[in-house]
Amino acid sequence: MKFDEFTGFVESMLTDIDRIVDKYVNGVDVEYKSDNSPVTMADREIEACMVDRIKNRFADHSIVGEESGSHVAGGESSGIEWILDPIDGTKSFIHGVPLFTTLIGVMKDGKALYGAIYNPILKELLTGDCQGAYLNGRKVAMRSCETLADATLLTTDVMAIEKYRNLDAFMSLARNCRMMRTWGDAYGYVLLATGRGDIMIDAKMSRWDIAALIPIIRGAGGVITGYDGSQPETADSMIAANPSLHPEVLNILNVD
Repeated sequence: MKFDEFTGFVESMLTDIDRIVDKYVNGVDVEYKSDNSPVTMADREIEACMVDRIKNRFADHSIVGEESGSHVAGGESSGIEWILDPIDGTKSFIHGVPLFTTLIGVMKDGKALYGAIYNPILKELLTGDCQGAYLNGRKVAMRSCETLADATLLTTDVMAIEKYRNLDAFMSLARNCRMMRTWGDAYGYVLLATGRGDIMIDAKMSRWDIAALIPIIRGAGGVITGYDGSQPETADSMIAANPSLHPEVLNILNVD
């Protein structure tokens, strides 16, 4: 599949995602999983819809969903794997904050090929293939920012940084930036890729949080790694920034 074919297929699922979100956005029962993260019927219905659509279109592709787990390809596998997060930012969703998104990543033999982030409230579809990134079909890129003093730092949850990483190092970084905001979850990476932020940090993530982000940030001209600088496809955390800032951010966050 080529870039346009991926995007065309993703676009064909947006009406269904919108319909399910509209059904639940003004109130939904919330359950809590074993890790104390929330899940709703909207999460489950969106994922089930996407899984069915992918299986019907690409029988030789595998699927991994946050809520339903692994779906092995039928017959001979193509090596292509779809990684799905039906609602990234469920905490925002259940509080009526319109920054939640649906994440769709495509990988082949362990390498990220294509990503899509869809915000059903703002009707923003951001796509990327490591070579370019596009917001509703318009090419976008990270903005130029040469110094931390001019940078906007974003993160999802400072308490997660305190739990999993070095909070003092993070606060040292924050004090050196122009400003720090918690416009987080996947929408923080949307802000970076579209030139509205400069650094995005997440202390703890899963495959379905990460896969879609890699081709988008790379396509927008950014650098994306694990917290320790490792390859993002196998990381459990994330640092994304433009090439000028990423090495300095990495050094500050990983001080002994």
